[in-house]
Amino acid sequence: MAPTLFVLILFLIGPIFYAIYLSFHKVQLLGNASLDFVGFDNFIRILDDDRAKIALLNTIKYVVIVVPTQTFLALVLAATLNAGLKGQKFFRIVYFLPTLTSSAVLTLIFMWMYNQNGLINHLLELVGLPTYNWLGDPQIALNAIMIMNVWSTAPFFMVIYLAALQGIPDSLYEAASLDGANAIQKFFYVTIPNLRPVTSFVVVMGMIGTFQLFDQSYIFSAGSGGPNNSTLTIVLLIYQYAFKSLGTLGYAAALAFALAILILVATLIQRKFSKEESLY
Repeated sequence: MAPTLFVLILFLIGPIFYAIYLSFHKVQLLGNASLDFVGFDNFIRILDDDRAKIALLNTIKYVVIVVPTQTFLALVLAATLNAGLKGQKFFRIVYFLPTLTSSAVLTLIFMWMYNQNGLINHLLELVGLPTYNWLGDPQIALNAIMIMNVWSTAPFFMVIYLAALQGIPDSLYEAASLDGANAIQKFFYVTIPNLRPVTSFVVVMGMIGTFQLFDQSYIFSAGSGGPNNSTLTIVLLIYQYAFKSLGTLGYAAALAFALAILILVATLIQRKFSKEESLY
């Protein structure tokens, strides 16, 4: 176990504790490098940072909308594929392709599609609907990222749901049929209750991933979080303070530690109020 433990300590556990250590210091890396202990000043500063508040609100809005949407879409796709339709393997591969594609590549493709003269606005014009400035309107920019991420992440959770659906005993559906249940009643009273453990897992993993939104927001806004901070997320703000500003690396570490606590609390709350036991 020694080689594995060495790698974990060097590249995972060590950096985590060092980041916590930095969060209590004011760090100056360039010029006259210094490391000055400031106690909880970095954490107190978060409460007075207007950009941190904006980033937090954007991130929470993103989590609240994306997690339920991608979970619902993943379940619907999995149930559809599990219904015994022809070409099931083909559609399973097609649906899963976005998950295999690089996030940066997908973001660049969607930027082209979201362009004012791009594919999406062109399709809206064809059907007589109004077009939008997807990348330049502060009211729409974050929604554009949401649409892209739901489309690209739902297939991954679809595969998890599909595996769980195939593990539900057929005897439960046969018993429901004998009781006179139709397809919709089977879905709501047999399928969904027996997917509780998987749904809990999907929601937790979805929350962790959405709280850490960075690359799409960075590429969409060229690292600024614009327009007008509408795509600024907590992780993007941490990046800006860590690598774009001088003397704020310790504050960035404090923000990262605060984000870790936020994710932990949200996960514990979700697990407390969710029922993870299936019915069989």
